[in-house]
Amino acid sequence: MAAFPIPVRAIGPGSQPPEDAELDVMAMPQGMNTFEMPRVPERVPAEVMRESAAVLDRMIEALARWDAGGPGPGPRVPLDSLSSAALEVTNQVLGEGEVSVRLAGEPAVRIQESVFAGLWRCGELSADGRLARYWLEAGSVPQAVLQAAAQATAQVQAPEPWPAGAMNSPALLAELRARLVERGQGGRGGQVNLTLLPLSPDDRQVIDAALPVGPVAIISRGFGNCHVGSTAVRGVWRVQFFNSMNTLILDTIEVTEMPEAVAASPEDLDDSRGRLAELVQWMREAAADELAH
Repeated sequence: MAAFPIPVRAIGPGSQPPEDAELDVMAMPQGMNTFEMPRVPERVPAEVMRESAAVLDRMIEALARWDAGGPGPGPRVPLDSLSSAALEVTNQVLGEGEVSVRLAGEPAVRIQESVFAGLWRCGELSADGRLARYWLEAGSVPQAVLQAAAQATAQVQAPEPWPAGAMNSPALLAELRARLVERGQGGRGGQVNLTLLPLSPDDRQVIDAALPVGPVAIISRGFGNCHVGSTAVRGVWRVQFFNSMNTLILDTIEVTEMPEAVAASPEDLDDSRGRLAELVQWMREAAADELAH
């Protein structure tokens, strides 16, 4: 007799777990990053504290003159001229926020968002890996990121011939081309959700070949991790969201200048200016107390 093709669900005594048995379910995430005012190191000489506060004050003044919601780049304040002690204090009070960026190419650039959203510590590396330039920049993202992504010149290319197992990639590439045309005409561009599409291995190979890896790699750590990478096609990004257990939960292609997952909003920047001003005021008071003692 042939095997019965429909699964049989057992019923009756003994077929169900005991009533007092613990459920075996996936663990839920336990936390996410929230803002905490940076902790200033203790026993810092007054002159070092004032030197650090002065450079941060320059950023506060520049932010007050700048329209965070308007066009154009945000203000930049060099950090190269700081003494080593003041630079250490400055780095500690700025802290590390959720977003980290690596830019490939020459010169290589490393960027770390501070705990103040929209304020970025940017470092340009020399050929031997040493820090050649170092600055603090305000903006939704640093200009270096936008400039690197804008250098992409490739087109969305279809394979010739199509692999035999390519099922959904032909329609997907056609949709991407249409969204790029839409964006070029002033439209939004939009998003393609790969998580909802049944993709064969050949489909994924087609997508990877049509969208080669670009120079910008970003990771945002909040509720889980978000990996964002530019592609060799200008305005096309790969965006993947992972939960706190590093399981991929959302895989998308975005047609946009910069994915919203990593960009700070004007409201974020306004809030950061206020918080930074509070910090600098505290630093000045701490320096005054140090001199008094």
